Amino acid sequence: MENHKRDRSDVFRRAWDIIEKDNSIAPDEKEGILKLIQVLVEAAETSPTRKEKDEQVRTFTQEVISKHALMVMVKQQADELDALKRIGLNLTSSLDLQTVLATVVTEAMKLIRNSRAAHIFLHSRGILDFGASLDSEGVSNKPVAMPRSNGLTYLVANNGLPIIVEDIQTHPLYVKAPQDWHGSIIGIPLKFSNSIVGVMNISRSTTGGFTRSELRLIGLLADQAAVAISNASLHMGVTELAYTDSVTGLPNRRALDERLQDEMRYARRMNSNFSVVMMDLDGFKNVNDTLGHSIGDDILRNVFNYLAEKMRATDFLARYGGDELTLIMRDSGVDVAQVVTHKIIELMKAYIFPIPSSKPIQLGITAGIAVYPTHSQNAGDLLRAADTALYQAKKHNRGKFVVAKSSTGPLDPLKLSSSHKK
Repeated sequence: MENHKRDRSDVFRRAWDIIEKDNSIAPDEKEGILKLIQVLVEAAETSPTRKEKDEQVRTFTQEVISKHALMVMVKQQADELDALKRIGLNLTSSLDLQTVLATVVTEAMKLIRNSRAAHIFLHSRGILDFGASLDSEGVSNKPVAMPRSNGLTYLVANNGLPIIVEDIQTHPLYVKAPQDWHGSIIGIPLKFSNSIVGVMNISRSTTGGFTRSELRLIGLLADQAAVAISNASLHMGVTELAYTDSVTGLPNRRALDERLQDEMRYARRMNSNFSVVMMDLDGFKNVNDTLGHSIGDDILRNVFNYLAEKMRATDFLARYGGDELTLIMRDSGVDVAQVVTHKIIELMKAYIFPIPSSKPIQLGITAGIAVYPTHSQNAGDLLRAADTALYQAKKHNRGKFVVAKSSTGPLDPLKLSSSHKK
């Protein structure tokens, strides 16, 4: 009898150990399985003979183990469905490209055990550009290295097929890689309508292949990511067109209005100032009247982009309309605005646009300056203040600039750029 009890206890411990080591089972589920094992073992004890008891105990144990394996598989599939649902919801929640890319690398890191980093490189016209990255430490958008022409990422982009490297340190693709690079990596093409829109690389700290479940989920993520990236890129292109002047390629009036609101919010938050400079090309009307609008458009495009190239990275230059430009300078007061505007006027004096079979054209610039919050604390009024100052400069002395008066009174006497010449 004691041997029977010991056999029963051994079977119970064996089954319990199997269940206990499986971390995918919740504690309450483990408790339920344990109770089931107890019932099965007790049922076996009602058998009339030792042989029948042993046989039933083995049968019940195998049944528990078999049902546990089935439960694990069902749970794995349920987890995959949950992951796909989460991925689908997250990738369709935004049309902003950077948000989509950040979501993709975040989801990729969740799908692979021991994941070290996920990178996305966008593919266009045979070139790969960095899109987004995330590592296991939570550091984002800091690529380990840019793609090599003969490396994994370009190979995936060119072939359109996934590549698995089970051991980075022994694979030919990484023969010249740093010594501290180790583990495994997979490169997956992001395909949409037979086009490669990008490549996603996911590296692990461990060597070896990827499980079927991981490969299945990665493939599904890649398919959804490609669609989301294509949609976001299309949206970005349409948005850029909506905010870009078709003649000059500079930001248009709509973009200017939004930038003004952004600068207003930034200045209020940082307790800083910014300047708005309204500018008008002198002599441009005569160009249109004598040479036609086609030549006029060429001149606008060349002149405006010539000036845009001279601006600081933080400056914002837009076409206001016609031959008028608007410049917004962050963290710039009256003194800085006057110095910059004077330089722009001098730049235009040095610029000559060549015309075939005609005399080269030289244009000038007249400008009006307004500063937040000195001249106005409202974006629309600030723009009008600069425009009014421009009108005054055009009326009294072209080729110079005027600084607006504060909103409490009339314009100051003309402060012309000639007074700033050394």
